[in-house]
Amino acid sequence: MEFKKEVRILLWIVVVFLGVFFMPIESRVFNTAIDATLDLSRWYAREHVVMCLLPAFLIAGVISVFVSQGSVIKYFGANAKKWIAYTVASLSGAILAVCSCTILPLFSSIHKRGAGLGPAIAFLYSGPAINILAIILTARILGFEMGLARTIGAVSFSIIIGSIMSIIYRKEEKIKAAEQMNFPDVPAERPLWQTSLHFFALVLILVFANWGKPASGDTSSLWYYLWAYKWYITGALGLVLVYSMIHILKLKGWHVLLGAVVTGIAAFFTGSPMITMVVGITAVSVISLFDKSDNYENREWIISSWGFAKQIIPLLAIGVVIAGFLLGSTHDDTAIAGVIPNAWIAWAVGGNSVLSNVLASVVGAFMYFATLTEVPIIQGLLASGMGKGPALALLLAGPSLSLPNMLVIRGIMGTQKTMVYVVIVIILSAIAGLIFGAL
Repeated sequence: MEFKKEVRILLWIVVVFLGVFFMPIESRVFNTAIDATLDLSRWYAREHVVMCLLPAFLIAGVISVFVSQGSVIKYFGANAKKWIAYTVASLSGAILAVCSCTILPLFSSIHKRGAGLGPAIAFLYSGPAINILAIILTARILGFEMGLARTIGAVSFSIIIGSIMSIIYRKEEKIKAAEQMNFPDVPAERPLWQTSLHFFALVLILVFANWGKPASGDTSSLWYYLWAYKWYITGALGLVLVYSMIHILKLKGWHVLLGAVVTGIAAFFTGSPMITMVVGITAVSVISLFDKSDNYENREWIISSWGFAKQIIPLLAIGVVIAGFLLGSTHDDTAIAGVIPNAWIAWAVGGNSVLSNVLASVVGAFMYFATLTEVPIIQGLLASGMGKGPALALLLAGPSLSLPNMLVIRGIMGTQKTMVYVVIVIILSAIAGLIFGAL
C-alpha cells in the first residue's frame, strides 16, 4: 500500500514536470488561452463570487437548517403530487435571476433535504434557464420569436428533463418514496411566514443586487427604474433582514444593529457594492455564528452555509479555469479566444443542420454564461453567420449548464446521473433548435 502511494506521488511529479518542460510558451494560441483563463477567472471572482455565490450560500443554509425536512418532502419529495412538485420547482427556479453556478448551493440544499430527483432537476434547470429578465432581454434584442421560443422551450424542458430523470431512476425513487412514507411529521420551530420572510429577504437581496442594466436607450420601462434604484431597494431589503434577525431569529438587537451600522458606513464611505456586500455578509455570519443563546439554529445556519461553500467553490474554480483555457473568455465587451478559436465555433454553428444544432448545444453546455450575458454573445454569433436554430439551442443549453456547473453536480449526485442530465439537455436543446430553425 505504501509502495503504491509512493508510485502515485512519483507519477504526479513526472506529469507536472513534463507539462512544464513541454509548455508551448512560444505559441500565440497558448498565450492567448492563458490570457483568457486569467481574464475569465478575474471577472468571475469580481462579478460572481461576492455578489452571487455568497448570498446563495446563505440562502442554501436557510433551506438546510430553517426549512423543515418535512416541508421539503411535502412539496418536492418522491411522494408529492407530481403537478405540485414540478410546478413549485419550476416557479421557484424562475423567481431567481441566477446563473448556472449560483443555483448550485440551492439545488444541493433541497437535494440533501429529501427532494425527489425529478423536481430537484426541474429546479436546477429552471433557475438559470427560465430567468425572467433574460427572457425579456432575449425578446427585446434577438426578436419576439426567439424570446417566445426560449420561454416555451425553457418552461417545458424543466418539467420534461425532470420527468425523464425520474423515470430513468425510478427504482431509486421508489426506495426514496418508501423511506419518506414513514418520515415523522416533525413540527416546525417557527411559523411558516417567519421562515418565509427570512428566506425571501435573502432571495430578493440576491435578485436586486444582481439586477442587470437594461438595453441601451431604455430609460422609461419598469426594468430601467428597478435598475436605477436597485441599491435603494437592496438597502430596504437589508432592513427587512435586520428585522428578521432580531424578531425571528432572536439575535441580540444591539449586535444586529451594530452590524447594520457598520455595513451602512461601508456603503457610504466606499461606494462599492462589493465591499458593502462583503461587510454585510461578514456581519451576518459573525453575529449568527457567535450567538450565545440556546437557539442552535442560528449557529448551524452559518456552519451549513460554510459547508456548501467548501463543497462548491473549489470545483467551480477548477471549472472556470478549464472553461477559460478551452473556450476563452467572453463577457461584457471582452472576447478572448481559448485553445478552441471563436471563429471555429461561429463556423460550426452556421445553418440549421443536425450537426450545427448538436454542436451549438454541446458548446453551450460547456461554456460559462453569466446571467444575461448569453444574449449579447449570441447576438454577435448571429452577426457572424450563426443560424437561428443553433442560436436557440445555445440559449436552452448554455445558461443552464457549464463545465464548472457539471463538476459540482457530479459531486452532489454522482457521475452517472450528471452525464445523463447533461446528455438530455443537449439532445432536447438540439431538437428544439432544429424545429425552430425549420419554421
